[in-house]
Amino acid sequence: MPAIVIVGAQWGDEGKGKATDLLGSRVDYVVKPNGGNNAGHTVVVGGEKFELKLLPAGILSPNATPVIGNGVVVSLDALFHEIDGLEARGADTSRLRISANAHLVAPYHQTMDKVTERFLGKRAIGTTGRGIGPAYMDKVGRLGIRVQDIFDESILRQKIEGALRQKNELLVKLYNRRAVAVDEIAEYFLSFAERLRPMVVDSTLLLNDALDRGDVVLMEGGQATYLDVDHGTYPFVTSSNPTAGGASVGAGIGPTRINRSIGIVKAYTTRVGAGPFPTELFDEWGEFLQETGGEFGVNTGRPRRCGWYDAVMARHAARINGFTDYFLTKLDVLTGIERIPVCVAYDVDGVRHDEMPMTQTEFHHAKPIVEHFPGWTEDISDARTLDDLPENARNYVLALERMSGTRISGIGVGPGRDEVVTVHDLID
Repeated sequence: MPAIVIVGAQWGDEGKGKATDLLGSRVDYVVKPNGGNNAGHTVVVGGEKFELKLLPAGILSPNATPVIGNGVVVSLDALFHEIDGLEARGADTSRLRISANAHLVAPYHQTMDKVTERFLGKRAIGTTGRGIGPAYMDKVGRLGIRVQDIFDESILRQKIEGALRQKNELLVKLYNRRAVAVDEIAEYFLSFAERLRPMVVDSTLLLNDALDRGDVVLMEGGQATYLDVDHGTYPFVTSSNPTAGGASVGAGIGPTRINRSIGIVKAYTTRVGAGPFPTELFDEWGEFLQETGGEFGVNTGRPRRCGWYDAVMARHAARINGFTDYFLTKLDVLTGIERIPVCVAYDVDGVRHDEMPMTQTEFHHAKPIVEHFPGWTEDISDARTLDDLPENARNYVLALERMSGTRISGIGVGPGRDEVVTVHDLID
C-alpha cells in the first residue's frame, strides 16, 4: 500500500489533528515527521477534547501505531508529561515508537530560544519559546544530540560538551546568563533513558517494512506550508520543512511511495506570531472568527490572528505540495454571516497579482482583492454529504474548490470526530 501525507495549507491550526484522527481507524501507522512540541493538535473524541503537542494525533486511534519520526525534535519532559496526561485519562500509549535518529531538545535550547527572542526586540519571530529553533540549529550545525545518544553515556557527554562550548560563551558574555554544566545536562537526559528505551526503533526500517507488507502509513505534518523554512513567509517561519516533501524526509519514506497528499485548509485563515497576513481582520469580524472558532493556541493560549479565506495562498500551497485533495475545516464557524468575503487576488502597489508575489516585500504590501458569497443561517453540524449542506454553503465550498487548485474531498462541520461531510474517500 502507498503512504499518505497530511499537510497544513496555511499557517497552521487548520485542524490537521481532526483529519488525522478521522483517518486513524483506517490506517496502520500514523507518523509525525517534523516539528516538536510547538505544533499542537486538538482532537475531540466522544465529547472529550484532547490537546496533543508532541504526540501524533494517531495516538488516540486504537488500530494505529503512532511513530515520532527522525525529523522531529523531541523534548523528553514534554513527551512524558503528555504521555502521563493521556494515560491518566484512560488512553493507551504503549504502541508509541520513536526514531533513534530524532534529535532531542535540551534545556539550554529553551534558554537560548527565550533570550534570543528578547534580544531581537521588535524583530522577534514570535516563537513558542520551547527551544525548537535552537534544536534544529544544532542539528544542522552538527552539534545535535539524538535519541540514540542517551544510551551511550560517553558519547552523550562528548556531544553535550561540544554543544555547550559555544553556547556558554554566548550565554555568559552576550546574554549575561549563567553557564550550563555538562553534568547537569547529562543527568537530565540519562534520567529518561530506561523509560524511553522500549519505545526507540529504526523507524525507517519499521515504516518501509510496513509498506512492503501492504500496511497503510499516514504522515501527519506539524505546522504548515507557510511556516516552511524554504517555502513559507520567511523569516516568520518554523525551522523545519512541514510540506509534503519534508514529510518524506522526516519519516524516511521515499517520495515514490506517497500517492496521496492531503492539504488541510480552514474555511477562513488564521496565524499565530508575527509576519505578513493579507486578509487579517482588525474589526468585529476578526473578533467573531476568533471567538466563534475558538482561535486560541493549543500550546500557548495566544489568540490567533484571523482573516478571510485566501484562495491565492491555497493555490500556491496545492502547487508546492502536489495536493491530491483538500480537507476543508471549520465551515460551521461561518454560519450566520450574511455575505462571506474570499480573497481571490492581491493588489500590490496598484498591480493585480493572481498568484503569490515573488518577494517578501511584495507579499508584505499585498492587499486582498475580494469576492463576496451569500452566507447561510442553517445549522450544518448534522450534514454528512454535500447535498445535506444548505445551498449557499454548498456553493461556497464549490467556489473555494474552483479557486484552490484541487478538489475538496472532506469538510469539517463541527468539532466532533464524526462531524464531517465526505465528498470523496481520502484513502481509497
